Amino acid sequence: MLAVSSFLDEPTPVATVHRNPRQATWVGAGNSVANARLHEPALAAWNHHVTGLDVATTQAARVVVAFGDSITEGVGATQGEGAYPDHLARRLRDGPAGARPVAVVNAGIGGNGLVVDAAGPEGVDRFARDVLAQSGVTHTILLIGINDIAASVFADVPGRKTPRSQEPTADRLTAALQRLMDQARAKGVKVLLGTVLPFKGAPFWTEESEAMRQAVNRWIRGRQDVDGVIDFDAALRSPTDPTAMNPLYDSGDHLHPGNAGYAAMAAAVDLRELRE
Repeated sequence: MLAVSSFLDEPTPVATVHRNPRQATWVGAGNSVANARLHEPALAAWNHHVTGLDVATTQAARVVVAFGDSITEGVGATQGEGAYPDHLARRLRDGPAGARPVAVVNAGIGGNGLVVDAAGPEGVDRFARDVLAQSGVTHTILLIGINDIAASVFADVPGRKTPRSQEPTADRLTAALQRLMDQARAKGVKVLLGTVLPFKGAPFWTEESEAMRQAVNRWIRGRQDVDGVIDFDAALRSPTDPTAMNPLYDSGDHLHPGNAGYAAMAAAVDLRELRE
């Protein structure tokens, strides 16, 4: 656990914010950076200023960057439980004594798309900064595309942001994933591809969106030019309906896993692939 305190002595515009209900941001009155308690504290929903943390260490460590959208960020998890990267970090930390340490970085943005203009920069545009530019990065887990599938369903909604000429398709998504894989390989970063989770019951589920998800997942499972595939879909889908999430793992919105779902996602990762 880490607490970061700062004081701004005048109104300051904020260029970047991150809405993350799993992390507590408290705002107080006056300068309290050296105090044990804030003065007049109020809980804020937005994370300001802090975008990352570098740790100086004398040990050689591997760094895994989990890249994706709200399912990587951890929407649906309760505070203190954590997203799947948090569960994964705990699994790695509790591994065999003497194993080379592995750090896990969460680069998920809720609402983010791979090729569509959604929350935050498009995945294809932010990958170099948010993954390849991380200090000491050795591996990345790519799990992204569900918001692009949603955008394809809402393509005819008035005021939509994505031009029809840029509507996401399975081919566009897989081409973008291949582009990210190629960029990572050029930097010597190993890539693990995650299959897109089932979401039947969510507002944008249709037979067409399900067909797109299945097409993307078939492509992912068929990759021979990747360092590993994590079948999140198989780990979380319902045993009676493979297009829906297992109710035991569902947060309730049929799109985001709950605490048990995120733990199951972390359990689906072969730790040996992250220690190589």
